[in-house]
Amino acid sequence: MNLTDRPVNAPEGEVAEMVHHRWLALLALALALAGPAAAQTLRIGILGPMAFVQGEHTWYGATLAAEELNRAGGIAVGNQRYRIELVRVDTNEMTSVTDAATAVERAITAQRVDFLVGGFRSEAVLAMTEVAADYRKVFLITGAALDGILAGRVDRNYDRFKYLFRVSPTKSSDLARTSLLLLGEVIQAVRRDLRVERPKVAILAERAAWADPLVETASRLIAAPAPQGYASEVVGTWRPSATATDVTPELTAIQRAGAQVIFTVLSGPVGVPFGRDWGRLKIPAAPVGINVEAQQETWLKATDNLGAYVATLNTLAPSVAITPKTIPFIANFQARFRQFPIYTASGAYAALYILADALQRAGTTAADAVVRALEATDYVGPSGRLVFDRTHDITWGPGYTTGLGVQWIEGRMQAFWPRQWRVGNQVVSYAGVRPYQLPPWVVEAWRR
Repeated sequence: MNLTDRPVNAPEGEVAEMVHHRWLALLALALALAGPAAAQTLRIGILGPMAFVQGEHTWYGATLAAEELNRAGGIAVGNQRYRIELVRVDTNEMTSVTDAATAVERAITAQRVDFLVGGFRSEAVLAMTEVAADYRKVFLITGAALDGILAGRVDRNYDRFKYLFRVSPTKSSDLARTSLLLLGEVIQAVRRDLRVERPKVAILAERAAWADPLVETASRLIAAPAPQGYASEVVGTWRPSATATDVTPELTAIQRAGAQVIFTVLSGPVGVPFGRDWGRLKIPAAPVGINVEAQQETWLKATDNLGAYVATLNTLAPSVAITPKTIPFIANFQARFRQFPIYTASGAYAALYILADALQRAGTTAADAVVRALEATDYVGPSGRLVFDRTHDITWGPGYTTGLGVQWIEGRMQAFWPRQWRVGNQVVSYAGVRPYQLPPWVVEAWRR
């Protein structure tokens, strides 16, 4: 019977009441079938330079986490259950700080996002975080390393900047510590295999704020006597653009300076022409440090197979289980996107799980309560154990998060650090980590 069907001889008032009750019954049934999750959506803005791999992998990592969380029923917050809806926000931050800040404000005011995840270029992220603080939006940073994004802001002006947290990478000063440990491995190889007592090191760092503290720290420690430093010689520092397409002038100058090692500090697309030009020219200096482009499984193809033996700090490496979640994350990411995840992917993935956990513990989406819950985070993700310090940075060191040293050997990415890394009474080592190898032409050039 239709809702408007009238029983024979029924009075008008009774018909109206019957229709009303049937509408209420159908509405109650619809709500019961839909459940509370269908009525609640959590909109998360995923921020990044989407035309570049750094932004693309931020989106991919967040997508994988959101799909997993939604399949599991979403996020329970108090008496409500929320499904995650991701909002893709292209910040264009690789080329424009203004565009980045505008994109974040548009995401908050027009696209109505509830939380923010991502960010890559430190100069742009500084501007983006000012916007987030203006609107009191929780912002989980997953790509920018500059210490000053959090230090000196969260601790000194907590009420304004308490909404900011960094999930990845470790801050610049911690990246310096890790990448210099990798440099130490290469310097040892030069001393051992080339019999050069005082190796010469060139510093090649992109012109970017996050790289400045790494350059300063490296310059000081490379030249410092052992055991505090490496008792080596800095032959010069070169600072190409992060988007440079040719670094031949810098590399030929490095060769003329007689360097046996190149300490790289590269996060932008300049990493590819560096690898290609270095291999093409057969520069007799071994590169090690940070090269985000070399973290991708497409590295050799991108460099026309000239980037073999390049070494870089990485967050993950094939077949190396940092935590029980590492291998499953890599496998699921590769199955879904046909790529090996770089650090912005694992950072965005972890950020969504950290946010989901904080929301569940807070029992509300209110920003201040979520901040308090985030401050109590102790989460084991694919890259390590993530615990925030008093400035909302992740804790660095054994038992927390450090990273891996990887090198391109025999056509694939292989981890070479840590191997029996001793820190106090702790020894850090992972199965599948092999010794570092100097490029053959470097050995040949300096053994003559």
